[in-house]
Amino acid sequence: MSFQPEHELHKRRFGRNLGIGLSLVAFVVIVFGMTIVKVSYEPLPNPPTIAATGAKP
Repeated sequence: MSFQPEHELHKRRFGRNLGIGLSLVAFVVIVFGMTIVKVSYEPLPNPPTIAATGAKP
């Protein structure tokens, strides 16, 4: 008993599935990266104002 050769339709379907899978992985990596950047973002402190320093204008 031998295996039948793979049909050309299955080869094309595999290529399409591989492309969609890689696109999905790339999308997940981008969203994950953006999440990490947003969570780890630390805003700069506000500069002191004239009223807070007590300086006269």
